[in-house]
Amino acid sequence: MAAPLLALLLLLAAAPPSQPAPPTCYSRVLTLSREVSRDLESLQATEPWEPCVRHLPKLYLDIHNYCVLVKLRDFMASPQCQRAAPVDALKDKARKLYTIMTSFCRRDLVFVSDDCDALEYPSPVTTVLPGRQS
Repeated sequence: MAAPLLALLLLLAAAPPSQPAPPTCYSRVLTLSREVSRDLESLQATEPWEPCVRHLPKLYLDIHNYCVLVKLRDFMASPQCQRAAPVDALKDKARKLYTIMTSFCRRDLVFVSDDCDALEYPSPVTTVLPGRQS
């Protein structure tokens, strides 16, 4: 009796962990938008002397703002840095995000604003510490 129980426990312990739920369109878009933003910031921090990197348009990606689609399209079409491998990789990632948002997740995403100025000049994020509310 103990041998089958021990075998079952060993089998369960060796099983690879699984995700609790499959990723959704929304979670994929959110993750990919964060990756694009992070990669652009990293590129601008590591190669600020490169003229084409200096002139890349800013990307403030808010996937809840309808204007993000225009912002992504403009970024992908920018002529700066043609044939620069890191920038090409970043533009490919931005193109993937745009495609997912406009094709695969078109009906799953909800845009709560269409304020294009908010993507040009984003408001700083403020956090309120617990117990310090005014």
